[in-house]
Amino acid sequence: MDTEAIDICSCFFYFKFIVYLSYHTFNATFMNLNLKTLVFLIFISLMWSCQEKSMEAFPNGKWVDLSHAYEAQTPYWPTAEGFQLDTVFEGDTEGGYYYSAYQFSSAEHGGTHIDAPIHFARGKQTVDEIPLENLTGSAILIDVTDSVADYIDYQINVSDFENWEAQHGKISEGSIVLLRTGFGKFWPDKLKYMGTDQKGPVAVALLHFPGLHPDAAQWLVDERSIKAIGLDTPSIDYGRSSDFKSHRILFEKNIPAFENLAQLEELPVKDFYIIALPMKIKAGSGGPLRIAALIPQQAQ
Repeated sequence: MDTEAIDICSCFFYFKFIVYLSYHTFNATFMNLNLKTLVFLIFISLMWSCQEKSMEAFPNGKWVDLSHAYEAQTPYWPTAEGFQLDTVFEGDTEGGYYYSAYQFSSAEHGGTHIDAPIHFARGKQTVDEIPLENLTGSAILIDVTDSVADYIDYQINVSDFENWEAQHGKISEGSIVLLRTGFGKFWPDKLKYMGTDQKGPVAVALLHFPGLHPDAAQWLVDERSIKAIGLDTPSIDYGRSSDFKSHRILFEKNIPAFENLAQLEELPVKDFYIIALPMKIKAGSGGPLRIAALIPQQAQ
């Protein structure tokens, strides 16, 4: 029996206990109560007990922030406008209290962010349309840092996933898959992280960083039915890509991507949870992302 079933049984047992106790201990009092009032009191007791069970069921563990902070030095795609923070007001007011407010501007795709499926797939989900269940859930980590150390343009392939499964078991349907290349250690040095610190269309040809091979993207879609993917580089496709085929394969199936992730070295290979909450931009193709991992105590 799963934990949800146990919680439901516990709540039902508690409900019956409340009714029994109410009848046998306070029978005389309840006879003077309106029937609707009695039912309401029992309902509140039931809901409170179930709420407590639900809170207890949430696992204790370690939280890991997988997001980089936004600042002027945050890496963006060479053709995108970077992050800018302007001061509206900061200081003491005429009323004698301190007050601060700022306004920011940013392209959708920069820093730790989400690619919504519509980014490379016509008619697919915009960032505000992605269901929350596709942004949260159990996750695994594929570590290819050794391969990337030998070749910075490395493309994570099907054999990397098969090797992982040989050690840790089959990737479950509906998993969130994170890819650790080790490039997070270069953040925010644009030259080391992206292969160039130049701006403009010409700089796109100078990009060098690892990514996901299209064959592996197709395998994840067809054979494992994952619901989201993320990595610690600027793009799901490797830097030399000109057709963004891995993006297109994933996004045609409404599988969103998390890019420029941080602290993947803090995660175990499996048995942890992801909560990824992007800015909810109406009809957006992406947006800034706050993403965190919860590692239950038993997985640490």
